[in-house]
Amino acid sequence: MKRHSLTLSLLASTALMGVCASPALAQDAAPPASAAPQGDVIQSISVVGTQRLEGDTVRSYVRLRPGQQWSQASADQALKDLYETDLFADVSIRNDNGAVTIQVRENPVVNRIVLEGNKRIKNDKIGPEIKLAPRQIFSRAKVRADVARIVELYKRQGRFAASVEPKLVQLDQNRVDVVFEITEGPKSKVRQINVIGNNEFSDNKLRGEMLTKQSRFFRFFSSGTSYDPDRLAFDQQKLRQFYLTQGYADFRVVSAVAELTPDKEDFIITYVVEEGKRYKFGDVKVDSQIRDFKSETLQARLQMEKGDWYNAKQVEDTVEGLSETAGLFGYAFADVNPRFEPDRESLTMNITFEVAETPRVFVERIDINGNTLTQDKVIRREFRLNEGDAFNSFQVRRSSDRIKSLGYFQEDLEVEQAQGSGPDRIVLTTNVEERPNGELSLSAGFSSIENFIFQGSIRQNNFRGKGQQVRASVSYSRFSKSAEIGFTEPYLFDRSIALSGDIFRRDVNSFNFLNNQRNTTYQQTNTGFQLRTGVPVNEFLYFQARYGLSFEDVTLDEGLFFSDQGNGLECDPLLAGRFLCDAIGKRTTSSIGYTLLYDTRDSRVRPTRGHSVSLTQDFAGLGGNVRYIRSILNADKYWRLTNSGFIFSLSAEGGYIHPLQNRGSEADGIDDVRLTDRFFLGEPQIRGFDIRGVGPRVQRLFYGTPTVTNGVVTNILNENRDQIQDDAIGGRAYYLTRAELEIPLGSGAKELGLRPSIFVDAGAVFNVASPRLNVNVPQLSVAIPATNTTPAVVGGLPLYYVVGTDGALSTSTDSLNGTRTPALRFTERFLGDSVKPRLSVGFGVNWRSPFGPFRIDIARALLKEPGDDTKLITFNVGTQF
Repeated sequence: MKRHSLTLSLLASTALMGVCASPALAQDAAPPASAAPQGDVIQSISVVGTQRLEGDTVRSYVRLRPGQQWSQASADQALKDLYETDLFADVSIRNDNGAVTIQVRENPVVNRIVLEGNKRIKNDKIGPEIKLAPRQIFSRAKVRADVARIVELYKRQGRFAASVEPKLVQLDQNRVDVVFEITEGPKSKVRQINVIGNNEFSDNKLRGEMLTKQSRFFRFFSSGTSYDPDRLAFDQQKLRQFYLTQGYADFRVVSAVAELTPDKEDFIITYVVEEGKRYKFGDVKVDSQIRDFKSETLQARLQMEKGDWYNAKQVEDTVEGLSETAGLFGYAFADVNPRFEPDRESLTMNITFEVAETPRVFVERIDINGNTLTQDKVIRREFRLNEGDAFNSFQVRRSSDRIKSLGYFQEDLEVEQAQGSGPDRIVLTTNVEERPNGELSLSAGFSSIENFIFQGSIRQNNFRGKGQQVRASVSYSRFSKSAEIGFTEPYLFDRSIALSGDIFRRDVNSFNFLNNQRNTTYQQTNTGFQLRTGVPVNEFLYFQARYGLSFEDVTLDEGLFFSDQGNGLECDPLLAGRFLCDAIGKRTTSSIGYTLLYDTRDSRVRPTRGHSVSLTQDFAGLGGNVRYIRSILNADKYWRLTNSGFIFSLSAEGGYIHPLQNRGSEADGIDDVRLTDRFFLGEPQIRGFDIRGVGPRVQRLFYGTPTVTNGVVTNILNENRDQIQDDAIGGRAYYLTRAELEIPLGSGAKELGLRPSIFVDAGAVFNVASPRLNVNVPQLSVAIPATNTTPAVVGGLPLYYVVGTDGALSTSTDSLNGTRTPALRFTERFLGDSVKPRLSVGFGVNWRSPFGPFRIDIARALLKEPGDDTKLITFNVGTQF
């Protein structure tokens, strides 16, 4: 009996090899088939070894059929067809005089997928990359593909030393568990960046233009130090952009090679560049085919001039500027193309900006998508264009800024433009992603100002999807308590009229410092309400009017600051100070006011460009017993410095309060503006100074132990800052300026919510009547009741120092006709009422921490006046009050 067989099998071991461990696994090749005589006719085909599959299913995968001629080529093809199904681990074919037998061993079924060793990338990130799944048929090809995808995932995170070893755990019923053992390895950094061929610019200058940075200890938060092939390609474009802005129009990157170091931990990147010659602008023209655009007029407004160094960024800005200008006149699809004509002999670049003819465009439709809670009208009323209006690119950008300023949607919201039903029609589409607008918070924190802080608040910024705001809050700390409820309707009766109101109660304890301890001086209770209404005058000018009524009660601790002055308990100037005695009492303030605001900022929440100017005035005296006019002028400006992410801002403000009542004579130290109505400055307005640490103040200095020299007693004044009682009394006028630069960080720091900045603060508060001071207050005797042998001693008499014959020091009420030295208790001085600026510089970090917003500032005062109280470090965790 003749028997011909053909067999092909995989490795018998159940342990899989790594992706690169066995290249032989990349192709399932059969061993050579045994020689078989040609011409045998296939009589039958039988299948053995199946468990889940039917024999007919297996036979359907091959092209062998009874009645065909048996050949080695047809048998080889049958083996290939069966292995391509990925259903079999081993296959063999035998021919016994025309009786063909197909012997198979089925691939197992995957029971589960297990990941081991992955810490940097969690299962939910790796899982979608694995195509093999439970209850699927196992195959080595699928495993190899999954391993490659996992390794690629780690490479995208800069871990090029990561490796994956797949293993099988055999189970009963021909099932297996697939285990991917992952060795993550360290994150691959960029150890060195080399540039070859650069003659005009240094390596450091070119490295500074790249997004990829060399790994150094001071770049701890930077994500640019990890190797990324996509970033490598981007850096080549950055190099080209830099050279093009410097006039090197022929610059090119010859090659960019990234080599893995032998330890497989870092990369060394080498760029080979060819700088070429430097060009200047030649003839620059505009060729406009739009009838409203005169070529000569546009050409006169171009930024570049003949003879200037060529700058591709200027060309790009010019194209964008011409397109925006066309958009302002309704030409939404203006096609502006610069035509370059380099002259390599004179090294000049002639450019013609061709503005192709295009029809004027009108808004056909405005589509809003994605708003499930917010009503359409809330978004549509922020559009500066209506359907049927002529297209205007400025109004489209302004609409986008206004919608983002609502704070209801994503920060990168844009108004998309698409061709309408005709060449003169455009469709504006806004795809919004709604963010949660309701806030319910219970928070606690610690502040360097307030110590322990607790706050509870509820606020809905988009109430019922109508853009309304409702709010309520309570707060408590050691020195302040408040409760407030409010409501705002931004569009009353669907018109551009805003209406809002608040009802509040605020209890604030003022304080001074003595022996580094914060001591309460007076308590201020303020209960009232305020109503506001506002209307836009034009696109950027806004007017708001308001009315407020508040009832204020300022009190002092009678046990500490009151004494019997003959008419019962009264505020004692020797205990409290005359300025505090003047502040106590109840008063009613009824005021009307307005704010005129001019605002072009791109966002009211976190502006990056634009400016605002506001004038605020309040008149108190419409009833009540407080009368004044308070005026405040405020201005700020924001710049986004190129595309680097740096945001620079300047702000300035000033205020003055003019009294409309005469409360007494300034010669008696009584200012016509009450203490609680004045301006105060310090932390947090001017960093580098303590709270209310700037401006007019009364200091009480105490006398210590006197000295005796040759029988003469000298009072010693204790001028230790910690021993001085310091009370800020504010002023009628103030000014404040600030310059701040926000520094961008890498994506990792952004995810943590870190935003550092450097700043300069300057300002002053001044102009207050000089208070009456208690100067050189003597020590007083203590009343002694009468006895059978001595008369009563009347209390309150000044004491004088007496030097005994032994040099001992004592006191007596007898001055010996003024020859004895008075025993002094304390004296007061008035400081800080100066218009001279106080200046501080420093840096700070905002952190959106899991515990709430955190802000830390380190600032040093460079300019200060006597009496000012400085502070180096300030921080705040939790909600700021």
